[in-house]
Amino acid sequence: MILYPAIDLKDGQAVRLLRGEMSAATVFNDDPAAQAEAFVAAGCEWLHLVDLNGAFAGVPVNAGPVEEILKRCKVPAQLGGGIRDMATIEGWLSKGLQRVILGTVAVEDPALVREAAKAFPGQVAVGIDARNGRVATKGWAEETEVMVTDLARSFEDAGVAAIIYTDIDRDGAMQGPNIEATAALANAVSIPVIASGGVSSLADLIALRDCGAPLNGAISGRALYDGALDLREALDALAG
Repeated sequence: MILYPAIDLKDGQAVRLLRGEMSAATVFNDDPAAQAEAFVAAGCEWLHLVDLNGAFAGVPVNAGPVEEILKRCKVPAQLGGGIRDMATIEGWLSKGLQRVILGTVAVEDPALVREAAKAFPGQVAVGIDARNGRVATKGWAEETEVMVTDLARSFEDAGVAAIIYTDIDRDGAMQGPNIEATAALANAVSIPVIASGGVSSLADLIALRDCGAPLNGAISGRALYDGALDLREALDALAG
């Protein structure tokens, strides 16, 4: 199972939100690329990047910091937030990004997800962010009536590389991931699932690994910044 350290970008800084609230942002590093380099030095295999401003604006906002990370770090990175048309997808992949994450458009324009996944095999993931089993879009600001499993199953034949499932109420709250819901989703689809939201300890990672579902990986952010989770120790434990 892959551990994806998260770098959430707001106004050019690496931050963490509490339950998706932009007003509840804690700044952890003024130099996101330096933070990325620290994660890489600790041994991570991937980086998980989010353009928080972009998620609300619908277009990339923190392109500068993302490009600097891609330039300075040699591990693959995935990015979500404000990626809502083919030109933006092509632009990011041409700059060295390994994988784009499509969230809002997965609900509003599923045909784009299918087109992108066909054009760029293995480089398109679907981000499904949920409250109480229902999908939220536009930086989690809008809740829909779409159920998580229904949305995930609708892309079974699309060729997407992964589904990144975030339980919004757990995100940044340091209360542990929603293991039951994550496992249920992973068992309901053949697409690899990456867990996100609430991963705050080594015990959480082990519980996800051993949940009985074939999870591709887990994303952790605040716990790595707060020191509740030691990245190198976690990577060693998952490798072992």
